[in-house]
Amino acid sequence: MSYEMIVVAVVVCGMIGTLIMDIARPVIIVFTALTILLVTGILKPEDALAGFSNEGMLTIALLFVIAGAMQKSGMIEVIMKGWLNKSNRFIGAMIRVLIPTSALSAFFNNTPIVVTFTPMLKNWCEEHQIAPSKFLIPLSYATILGGTITLMGTSTNLVVHGMLIDYGYDGFSLFQLAVIGIPITVVGLIYLIVIGRHLLPDQKGFQQQVRIGAKEYMAELIVDHSFPGINQTVKEARLKELTGIYLLGIVRNKERVFPVRSTTRIQAGDRLIFTGLITALTGVQVTKGLTLSMGKPIDVAELKKANSTIVEAVVSHQSSLVYQSIKQVKFRSLYDAGVIAVHRNNEQLQSKIGDILLKPGDHLLLLAGADFIDKYQQSEDFYVMMPFHRMHMVHRPSFKGWLTILIFLIMIILITIGVLSMFKAMAIVVAVMLAMKVVTMEEIKKYIHFDVLVLIACSFGIGIATMKSGLAPWIADGIVTVGKPLGLFTLLFLIYIVTNIFTEIITNSAAAILMIPIAFEMAETLGLDPMGFAVTVTIAASASFITPIGYQTNLIVYGPGSYTFKDYVKIGTPLSILVMFITVIIVYFWWF
Repeated sequence: MSYEMIVVAVVVCGMIGTLIMDIARPVIIVFTALTILLVTGILKPEDALAGFSNEGMLTIALLFVIAGAMQKSGMIEVIMKGWLNKSNRFIGAMIRVLIPTSALSAFFNNTPIVVTFTPMLKNWCEEHQIAPSKFLIPLSYATILGGTITLMGTSTNLVVHGMLIDYGYDGFSLFQLAVIGIPITVVGLIYLIVIGRHLLPDQKGFQQQVRIGAKEYMAELIVDHSFPGINQTVKEARLKELTGIYLLGIVRNKERVFPVRSTTRIQAGDRLIFTGLITALTGVQVTKGLTLSMGKPIDVAELKKANSTIVEAVVSHQSSLVYQSIKQVKFRSLYDAGVIAVHRNNEQLQSKIGDILLKPGDHLLLLAGADFIDKYQQSEDFYVMMPFHRMHMVHRPSFKGWLTILIFLIMIILITIGVLSMFKAMAIVVAVMLAMKVVTMEEIKKYIHFDVLVLIACSFGIGIATMKSGLAPWIADGIVTVGKPLGLFTLLFLIYIVTNIFTEIITNSAAAILMIPIAFEMAETLGLDPMGFAVTVTIAASASFITPIGYQTNLIVYGPGSYTFKDYVKIGTPLSILVMFITVIIVYFWWF
């Protein structure tokens, strides 16, 4: 191995290792790796920046805008809510959810679909006494499968499409992947409905857990006339400086004081609602004039008033909050919301709320302003937000909602008949939406996930480094040497398995970008059509079913479904094997 190959190998291995250990946000890790390759001279500046001008990456940016506009229109939510409400049986509801969502995912980004459907399904499950855990993993898997049907179904398809164009090929047509996408979707849905549902856990939803266990993390102290802090502010009474707990709200007769500010004055008879480590209340109980209420457990609904709501929120991969404590980010001031509890890996974190370091997938229970969901629905900080006791009202779609659907359908037709390329069609659609005020520039800024785009663009640079250093050809030669005596079938399985492993431990787009150069080198060495290898990598990079961290939609439903890591392994492994065999067989006979 040459010096350049060794450097690139060390950097890539280090990058993968830190991504697995979840040391920092993925975009920071990948950007750091790219910077090292740039500083060491492995990459020239133009190579490092090549990903930022890649057509596939730019198409993804436009897709974010279109998906955001569709979500804003409310069309999908209205249609699916009515469709779902027609079913009162578990199997019927499962069929009514999985088939349409997989079909929608072929044309829409699957992340907003899962974000939209998760609160809807949780609400339906509560009404019918069905565990949400029976629905949410299948929802995620159905959107992943559906995303393999068309070019625009997932960012992975668009990333590989952009790389193909960079390599001088035509790229994928809109329905080229459907030859594999449709069979694996049909087989996958049958598996989920017939077999997979029996492997799913019967977990209570987070809301049910909170109602049962509220006394474990909330407590009420009553202020009597002997309390020395009466008529003093919260700050003066030093109720903001308590160790292990913090003051979440105050119940004062029929009034609910939220959020509690440093300037809020304490009055006799106030019911102080604390959250955090209840063991920390020992020191507070001995304070003169504060008495621990021994009545019924606190119901978080008691804190609600006209201008507040209780919300579940899932921290996203791209969140500015991750790897920082709730206190560090000044959560209450930033969002005008208090954190009641944090769940991670289906367990409530028994720590002082302010000291908890947030991670992607953390499930937060918040007491927030009534406009919290509207303000932060498109925020990169959260994947999904759900009102605690009821699903938010679904408004009838406006004229602009119908217009959005019409524009989108015209775009699909123009791409299908070959009048416009994917990138040009999407650029025109976004321009028309802006001109007709379907979306605004401010909304576009919210819709585009810049962290995701930077992550993909940086991954392109690392992929170029593996090619130019000779590392990709070296790995490809090794795989060919091992697999060639066993035949092309074995080589396809090897490339699929390696790509799929990368997807499960890093991200789908990064896995595809790292493996495409290796796949192309293998095709060149064997003198075979590289398109077959490109398709294999594309499907393998999307088929993330075994872990919650490989694909965003898996992480979105992780907390709301109260799943454990092994739940994904149990139901996802058979599905992953099915998809692998179907993909390899079709690729072998269709392209070779």
